[in-house]
Amino acid sequence: MRKVTLMDVYTHPVAQKYLNRSGKAHAIACAYHAFKLAVQAGINPDLAVKAALLHDIGHYEWYTAGGEWDYETYRRNDIHAIKGAERAHKLLIRLGEEPKAAKDIALAILLHTDSYLPEGDLHKDTLQQIVKKADEMDEEPGGHHHYRQIDESLAMKKITELDQKVQQALQPMKRSV
Repeated sequence: MRKVTLMDVYTHPVAQKYLNRSGKAHAIACAYHAFKLAVQAGINPDLAVKAALLHDIGHYEWYTAGGEWDYETYRRNDIHAIKGAERAHKLLIRLGEEPKAAKDIALAILLHTDSYLPEGDLHKDTLQQIVKKADEMDEEPGGHHHYRQIDESLAMKKITELDQKVQQALQPMKRSV
């Protein structure tokens, strides 16, 4: 039994604040990609969809003096995965998520991008690889994926649908005799 649903996470005011900043349409698309990848890999889809939904909640808005989005400054200086991992962990613990699950989700968020890491290979577990891949599957040049819009009623419908898919995937298979 899941203690915290995706809807619990999505509707929390902290999540809403940062999902609005980083792009709800992108976050929801990534959660769907993560669900499919998690099921294919045989890992817990609940952790994958939560990590993918929250993967960009650490974004800071980088603008030029003229008010234009400065994508290059963002790419050179952003550490959103660090802040996002911290925010997600705190949010999940407040919501009552199991501490180990909250930590695994936060680590997947921390490692979903290597833009701030030093050169070299870092071993990533399957959940961490899935969140990175889900993000890459929805990327658009110049960071435009963060600016796609989604109607709130459609977003709620998609979150509800994804919660149902996760619940079904977590149910043990019933044998017919």
